[in-house]
Amino acid sequence: MYPKSLEELIEYFKLLPGVGAKTAERYALLMLDTSEEDIQGFAKALIDCKTNIHTCLICGNYSEDDTCLICQDTSRNKRIICVVQSAKDIIAMEKTREFNGVYHVLQGVISPRKGVLPEDLNIQSLMRRVDQGVDEVILATNLTLEGETTALYLAKLLEEKNCLTTRIAHGLPMGGHLDYADELTLIKALEGRKQMKND
Repeated sequence: MYPKSLEELIEYFKLLPGVGAKTAERYALLMLDTSEEDIQGFAKALIDCKTNIHTCLICGNYSEDDTCLICQDTSRNKRIICVVQSAKDIIAMEKTREFNGVYHVLQGVISPRKGVLPEDLNIQSLMRRVDQGVDEVILATNLTLEGETTALYLAKLLEEKNCLTTRIAHGLPMGGHLDYADELTLIKALEGRKQMKND
């Protein structure tokens, strides 16, 4: 139906998460109406991202330098490390503007059925960082079977270290309804309950 190069572009847009056939078609047709200058800029941004961005040597976050902007920030509390599954999780945490510590990216979670074992994750460098003097390690893996397994595994390793190990609270989201929540979410909501105080 479309010329080969346009069909090819549509197929590439379909690789993006949440982009179906119709949206991919719309994006591809939009590119035809976009100026040559903007297309060149778009292509350059894609190539630059792939070429210039790698993982921070300290924490595993996205970075264009050897160390990421968070690890370079002298105002951050380096004695509190928040452990996350992927660099994308750091972006979500930073949007809250509540956390002023540093991060450590595991690059995944333990999942024997997918062939991912502890030695496949960025765990040894976390232990080296903890040995350099850390007050608290916050385990912020997702509330999935694999995320919980990984958190429990790390908590066991950290028992031998001289630091506090905590787990982020999980429970019902704002606006959530009990009758829509799964059992694990409700269990975590009960475990993370807090006393209500009248000030």
